[in-house]
Amino acid sequence: MTPTPFISSQIDENQVGTLEEYPSDFLWGVSTSAYQIEGAAREGGRGPSIWDTFSHNPGLTYNGDNGDIATDHYHRWESDLDLLEKLGIRAYRLSLSWSRLQPRGSGALNQEAVKFYRSLLVGLQSRGIKPLVTLYHWDLPQPLEDLGGWPNRQTAYLFAEYVSLVLNEMAELATDWITINEAWCVSFLGYGSGAHAPGRKNINDAVSAAHHLNLAHGLAVAQFRKLAPQLKVGISNIVTDIFSASNSAEDKLAAERLDACSNKLFLDPVYLGDYSPIVRTTLNKFGLEALIHDGDMEIISAPTDFAGINHYQRVIAWEENGNGFLNLGEQPAEPASTSFGWSVIPNSLFNVLVRIAKDFTSLPIYITESGASFDDYIDPNGDVIDLERVSYFSQYLSEAGRAILEGVNLKGYFAWSFLDNFEWAEGYKKRFGIVFVDFHTQERIPKASAYWYRQLIADHRELQSEKKSTAVR
Repeated sequence: MTPTPFISSQIDENQVGTLEEYPSDFLWGVSTSAYQIEGAAREGGRGPSIWDTFSHNPGLTYNGDNGDIATDHYHRWESDLDLLEKLGIRAYRLSLSWSRLQPRGSGALNQEAVKFYRSLLVGLQSRGIKPLVTLYHWDLPQPLEDLGGWPNRQTAYLFAEYVSLVLNEMAELATDWITINEAWCVSFLGYGSGAHAPGRKNINDAVSAAHHLNLAHGLAVAQFRKLAPQLKVGISNIVTDIFSASNSAEDKLAAERLDACSNKLFLDPVYLGDYSPIVRTTLNKFGLEALIHDGDMEIISAPTDFAGINHYQRVIAWEENGNGFLNLGEQPAEPASTSFGWSVIPNSLFNVLVRIAKDFTSLPIYITESGASFDDYIDPNGDVIDLERVSYFSQYLSEAGRAILEGVNLKGYFAWSFLDNFEWAEGYKKRFGIVFVDFHTQERIPKASAYWYRQLIADHRELQSEKKSTAVR
């Protein structure tokens, strides 16, 4: 469908805010992931992933929803790319499905999948859209889970082999790559709480998975340096802004423990070269020390080209003996106003960006996911007026701009998400997209936020053009 301009007096034009602080080469993008949008679960030689198995297990996802069809992007990718172009999107973060490309998790790549992804990447290039390619966004081939999954160290080496094969087939089609998305979610939600695939509930397994995901990242970076040193590679970690519920020593220590497991476990080894004392103190009792082999830290901390940061909310923590493996309570900070019950506190993004730049790395930073779910609906005029999301983006981008003024080397913002999609265990009831999807008809309807974002991107481009003209004169 061809998007038409959205005009509403309800949106304050000033919400776009100032764009002066954003550099001329700043990337304005959107993000998706393969399992959440592709569908075609049993087509094109694709094999089952842990999310296929998990979502078909009764009671594990909302309403029994699964990604068999999702938004049918596998069949609609050309019109979806046309829509990206019409919305003025300059960069697109997508993921490759490991289970589509390598159905058994080992051996030769599935050439039908290679053809699909090559066509997708060429299609982006032909439309002037820069791809940012994620190699792993949670869809582990089920045969590898059957062999132990991420708690099995061998999975990290198989991932590196998969990466090498992908590079041999597609290295010339994208310059910027991400190894792994949100290792915390993979490990602690997948193997600790069981809220996500594969649904295992063992903290020792979660810690094992975390270390092996870190190792897999490092092994993948080595493949990039060996096979395609001209490419840029990084990792995307979710970084939560964590506060203690009070100034008591007990609550502060609880917040430190939560930070150790949520953030530092994944940031320390990649950017600082080792697990910090608080991480080891918190997790050695769950087997962390025994997992570390000689040379692991050198592999994990191999230099990358940028830091990918996903951020969604601020969390409050307090001491609560007997509650979980960390002996703490936690909850979203107020106001917790998204449909997920997550906090909307724009300053939390500023805090996270400044912390990363100050404490971990001077590398360029890309916000590879940022967004919010709301109860969007089609109104009687056929429009989706998501003013809450417009406000969210406006405020969070203002804080990102403030971080740039503070010296943070921020180079891009990728809104989550391009399309409403399969939201993992929450099924289809949570909508993050700037484009509304009618999951029955697969109709795409750009929301007010999509048009707002298009205008923002256009305004930034115009501003840079004016600066260039002034400099020439």
